[in-house]
Amino acid sequence: MSWATPYIAQLKEGKTAQFRPRGDSMRPKIASGALCIVEPITDATVLEVGDIVLCKVSGAQYLHLIKAIQGPRFQIGNNRGGINGWCTRGSIYGRLIRVEP
Repeated sequence: MSWATPYIAQLKEGKTAQFRPRGDSMRPKIASGALCIVEPITDATVLEVGDIVLCKVSGAQYLHLIKAIQGPRFQIGNNRGGINGWCTRGSIYGRLIRVEP
């Protein structure tokens, strides 16, 4: 079980998830330990470049940015120039709607 597994389960149930991720890869958009509120992805959710999403890429879980969209694929990366890889919409579980200290 990875850090985001319980939050992904909440999102799959249609519930909003709240958590405090640790790390600096999303600074200054998200400070380490900030409270992140993530809403579930639905069929009606429109995802765009720049959205911060809770997703899985190559087996790893991230709260990172959508960097590019190519047809049904989404390129995921951090806010420091790093790229995690590509995933499909089925591997995107939620979108960040608010960050609190």
